[in-house]
Amino acid sequence: MRIRPAAVSNMFYPEDAGELSSFISYALESVSAGLIDDLPAFKAIIVPHAGYIYSGFTAAHAYAAVKNAGIRRVILFGPAHRVAFYGIALPDSEAFATPLGEVLLDKQGMQEAQTLPHVGVNDAAHALEHSLEVQLPFLQAVFEDIKLIPLCIGSVEVDHVVEVMECLWGDGDTLFVISSDLSHFHPYEEARKLDRQSIDLILNMQASLSHEQACGATGINALLTVAKKRGMQARLLDYRNSGDTAGDKNGVVGYASVAFSDLESRA
Repeated sequence: MRIRPAAVSNMFYPEDAGELSSFISYALESVSAGLIDDLPAFKAIIVPHAGYIYSGFTAAHAYAAVKNAGIRRVILFGPAHRVAFYGIALPDSEAFATPLGEVLLDKQGMQEAQTLPHVGVNDAAHALEHSLEVQLPFLQAVFEDIKLIPLCIGSVEVDHVVEVMECLWGDGDTLFVISSDLSHFHPYEEARKLDRQSIDLILNMQASLSHEQACGATGINALLTVAKKRGMQARLLDYRNSGDTAGDKNGVVGYASVAFSDLESRA
């Protein structure tokens, strides 16, 4: 079996399985108490991808909100940070590994995605990419048995990402995860103001975020395009920045968890 090994454990999250599992359990339990009852059945989430010490609790809000959703397949989009390329990259792998074990990939779904003109296999794009990997331990913690389609977004038009989302939309057991941080390296109060503007765009389904507003702007804008077309609604679950967690306030990075559901959907 071709396995993509963990590349950023001990940098973005603990490499010891016990320590990693304990952190995720603590984060999920800590945020679950603040979630309201009767949550909708969420179809998609936007989550941050910084080191867990910075953004782990914000991410936990999203994963706690979907942990009882009966998800069997996850379509994961993350922006490329390490390799410059055009298009949308799939790995040449059958599983992704973390300290918590292996996540099998959905080979049939990956083959379907590759029928689209801007999707191809690019192992180099995945080899060291953290925006996808940091989501996996949370996914392993909240879902017992899932298959994954990991898509690394390079330089590509939003419409082409929309095509992939529509192709793989699936039914209620498919969850879309869009990995993105918000503003980068502004002073604390300025960052909060900038991020509030970005969050307002997301909540109002305005697919016009720039990459200065969110490093995963292409994936977010694609999701907003699809969600608006399908009459979905967005809910902000958590916002904070690195100045609120483990960094100073001179130059912070913003993080938000946002979940999307059908208007009539109820868990």
